[in-house]
Amino acid sequence: MLFQTLDEKKKCVAVYRAGELLYNQIPDDLTTTWKYTSFLAERDIEYASLYCINKSIDEVCPDSIKDKWENINKKLKAFLISFNESGVSLHDNCFFDLVPERFLLEYCDLKNKITENVINTHDKPQNYEFLLGLTRVLESIKYQKLNLNFRKMDKHLGSLANRNQFKKLTSCSPYISYDISGTKTGRLTTTKSAFPILTLNKNYRGVIEPTNDWFIELDFNAAELRTLLALSGKQQPEEDIHEWNVKNVYGGSTTREEAKKRIFAWLYNPNSKDSLSASAYDRAGVVNKFWQGTIVKTIFDRNIPSDKHHALNYIIQSTTSDLFLRRMIEVHKLLENKKSFISFSVHDSLVIDLAEEERDILTGIVDVFSETDLGKFKVNVSAGKDYSNMRKLI
Repeated sequence: MLFQTLDEKKKCVAVYRAGELLYNQIPDDLTTTWKYTSFLAERDIEYASLYCINKSIDEVCPDSIKDKWENINKKLKAFLISFNESGVSLHDNCFFDLVPERFLLEYCDLKNKITENVINTHDKPQNYEFLLGLTRVLESIKYQKLNLNFRKMDKHLGSLANRNQFKKLTSCSPYISYDISGTKTGRLTTTKSAFPILTLNKNYRGVIEPTNDWFIELDFNAAELRTLLALSGKQQPEEDIHEWNVKNVYGGSTTREEAKKRIFAWLYNPNSKDSLSASAYDRAGVVNKFWQGTIVKTIFDRNIPSDKHHALNYIIQSTTSDLFLRRMIEVHKLLENKKSFISFSVHDSLVIDLAEEERDILTGIVDVFSETDLGKFKVNVSAGKDYSNMRKLI
């Protein structure tokens, strides 16, 4: 049975089905809708938006109803503008309580038609279950209000640039909304109106404090190098990979920082020649394996248009991103029904908002995070009372 939800928030349970608006109930016969909503988490539902992940609902609207869809969207935008101008927050209110029922009926009926058309004309993606799992995590994050302490910016307000940044941060949304289709490699981006967590200046990270007691940050030690080793079929070092390179690749003749600069200067420059780096990392072999002349095809079935010059970059970045996102999904599952939760991610690092009484689960979180699809990766772990002052634990 086709249906549409009337709001995305867990507290706002309402659906449109067969010409009716049903409040505070979810019938058992619902099967297919446009987009995932958190109160559907336990239901076996097909989501049409995941069938066409790189297209908006406007782009997949059938020509036969395009005019009607454009007209109803004009009404929707008018409502949203009026909410914004009057200071009505959609984070605090249910959308269906703020608009006429006749609008909801027309809007949802058209959305049903678009949903049905997509399901009938698009193949189900091979990575559908991954997309659904990731969507569940990101929707959970989307409605978690950040705990922002802007007093910590006071010491930076001596310059005009910092005052402008302060004004920008205090006026933006305190919520993080990610876009899973914002990049060709699969890395997350944030939506336009979201808190700018991915571009936040390091000087201002301290304004973000945990809702519970601690921030715990997890990332893979030298993730891209480990991905390259794994794709080459080589064993992962258990120690810090840059220290391992000093001893096993460069013969102990350099420092860790110099070894780190050297390997990355060689890695992504196809014209760079470094026989010692090449002896340990099969850059050419990985390109030959995953670059098919005009596209890169990763182990996770991403097809990325690429010339040979950029191929290795796309192979490693995309594969590393998918490895990370799959681990984020598993950590999210581990934290279900816990007080602790995933607060946000920044590129390939995951930040957990950890409750002190649940600190014993940290070892389990690290274990789950480390077990990637390409084997066990060493994990760096840091902890802090805000996002700026993070102390390395592992």
